[in-house]
Formats: sequence, structure tokens, C-alpha cells
Amino acid sequence: MNTPRTQQVIDQFESLNQQSVCQLINLYASDALFKDPFNEVRGHVAIKHIFMHMFTQVNNPKFVIKSVLENSSQTCLTWEFLFQLKSSPNKIELIRGCTWFTFNERDLIIEHRDYWDAAEELYEKLPLIGSLMKWLKKRAKL
Repeated sequence: MNTPRTQQVIDQFESLNQQSVCQLINLYASDALFKDPFNEVRGHVAIKHIFMHMFTQVNNPKFVIKSVLENSSQTCLTWEFLFQLKSSPNKIELIRGCTWFTFNERDLIIEHRDYWDAAEELYEKLPLIGSLMKWLKKRAKL
């Protein structure tokens, strides 16, 4: 059974759309840190921009939470992120990763850290660069 704090985060991510981004941002402390493989920003305005930008970059983004680990001040969610590239709107893409949240005493998120392999989970799926990434991966194997 998830804590109410964690369930609220799960509910917001699994139902996230452009209209609900502000509700999600309200779960963050005003000076919260957000870090993923591409960004490191602080504060509501910057974090909101990250989520809004996602909707301009891909079609039909959706998070599916797969597992939860939590303690008194931290929660780790593993997830699948489904989306369609603008260049291939008929193909559903999948990124697997996890997010580590740290909460303050008011149960607001003070740190959001995303962990996922950008090379395997994203770059290999892109036209042109994907072929290069796959070639580099083969060359790096022993």
C-alpha cells in the first residue's frame, strides 16, 4: 500500500496531460531540483517548462508506473514512458526508467532525479543517429 503522498504522485504522472501540468507542479517545493539525462533545473517555472516541452516534442506521452519503493522521505518509481515520435506517429515508442523523489517535511518534492539510458532508450530509435548509436554499441562490445 502506497502512502497518500506517493499515490498522489503516481496519479498525477499516470494521468498527465497539458492541462494537468500545473497540478503536477503543485506537488513540488518552489525551489525543487529536477534532473534528467538532458536537464538540470530548479523551481516551478523551469520544471513546468520541461513537462510542457515534452508535449511539443512527442505525441501522446504517457507514464505507466511499474513499481514503487518508499520510505519516510523518499520514493522511487520505476516506469515506462510511451509516446510517438512526430516523425513516425503510427509507431509507439517505449522508454524504461526510474525516478527518485525526495520530499520535505510538508510532503512536497524537493528533488526529482530521472534515471534512464538515453543512448539505448532514445537515440537508437531516432532516424540517422540511431544507426550510428547501434554501430557504436556493437563496436564497444567485447
